[in-house]
Amino acid sequence: MDTEHTKLKAFLFPWLAYGHISPFLELAKKLSDRGFLIELCSTPINLSFIQKRIPQSYSSTIQLVELILPEFPQLPPHYHTTNGLPLHLNSTLHKALKLAKPNLFTILKTRKPDLIIYDVMQLWTFGVASSLNIPSARFFTSGAAMCSYFVHLYKNLEVEYPFPALHLYDYEIERARKLVQRNDKENENKDDQPEEEMPPQEGIMLISTSRELEGKYMNYLAEIIETRIFPIGTLVQDPVASGDENMNIMQWLDSKKELSTVFVSFGSEYFLTKEEREEIALGLELSQVNFIWVVRFPKGEKQNLEEALPQGFLERVGDRGMIVEWAPQAKILTHSSIGGFVSHCGWNSISESIEFGVPIIAIPMQLDQPMNAKLLVEIGVALEVVRDDNGSLHREEIASVIKDVTSGESSETMRCKVRNLGKNLRTKSVEDMDATVEELRELVGESRSKNGSF
Repeated sequence: MDTEHTKLKAFLFPWLAYGHISPFLELAKKLSDRGFLIELCSTPINLSFIQKRIPQSYSSTIQLVELILPEFPQLPPHYHTTNGLPLHLNSTLHKALKLAKPNLFTILKTRKPDLIIYDVMQLWTFGVASSLNIPSARFFTSGAAMCSYFVHLYKNLEVEYPFPALHLYDYEIERARKLVQRNDKENENKDDQPEEEMPPQEGIMLISTSRELEGKYMNYLAEIIETRIFPIGTLVQDPVASGDENMNIMQWLDSKKELSTVFVSFGSEYFLTKEEREEIALGLELSQVNFIWVVRFPKGEKQNLEEALPQGFLERVGDRGMIVEWAPQAKILTHSSIGGFVSHCGWNSISESIEFGVPIIAIPMQLDQPMNAKLLVEIGVALEVVRDDNGSLHREEIASVIKDVTSGESSETMRCKVRNLGKNLRTKSVEDMDATVEELRELVGESRSKNGSF
């Protein structure tokens, strides 16, 4: 069968986090634009989030598929997502998803997709796909720089990491070490399970980046993992088509001067400590810059906002600041009043900031974020807030970096760089995606030649 002109059905299976689901949904749209029929699979609580973000124009080509997880007393259905999930339940959610493997097998056997694209967080999906003779590709939703750095460390290569701009401070190394120890402890407590069938090195890995942004890091990553890597460009939602809206926020932004305001958000999965919240609040106050700040707490944890922030803070900043629990990030970043983004440097957030030409005040917190922040500094579109030797934030440093990015001597140069980069990435992302789609079609064609139709 000629796959060149046939509508192929792709089954997309992201990890249960908004930060993974969002790029999978944008990938679904791009594949749909290129003639694919899409089935996007997740838990009911996540599907309710996804459904609201599928534009009407994609309603006939993107279908949602429900995956039911096994029951755990401590993991009710509203916790079948990382959004608001207490940290101590993260390993339980991983276990529940893996135990849903028989359900996934049944879904795939019934729906018979031509191709499966699965999250690298669940490599075991390859074994399920392989048992049904369905070709598959893994998808890494973060950047190549961070991945190449940590793979280099993990493999204990006998040479130094070749890009000195990427490094960890001592306190970041300590945090990473503790995270590894916690994961190792969780793995020790898992029931003995048969060895999983892992993806072969000659397989395909998609990555949400572009050579324009991370070319040298992509090349090095492909070299050390001995796998073919295909960029699909940065995956950013269309702020107009997203459907997100909050008139109070947009009217407040309309009242501010051009480039006079910073947007402050630390993602959907990180919750600031009391000390971090206080230093960031007082740093914003000291900066004298307008701000809109998304302050979030874990699900079920009710906190009075005035009590959670420094005493008298809300009164002192007055109309210069707006505190919200949720905000339409993409739409805010496109507003003319926004002159900077105070960000944790999650990959989706920095992709949006670059796409919309907004320089970044980097305050990385965990996981890939420290590496992402240093990549942004290297390419000249961000300044990082420097912590002390213990990893603590200080209000004076936060205020100083905010002022440097929004109105300092190099602010205009930084703004020009990020706008030019965003423009180049938009062009390059289309080329990257077109080339990757051809590879996916070839993958399906090779599988059919080998195994016959599913």
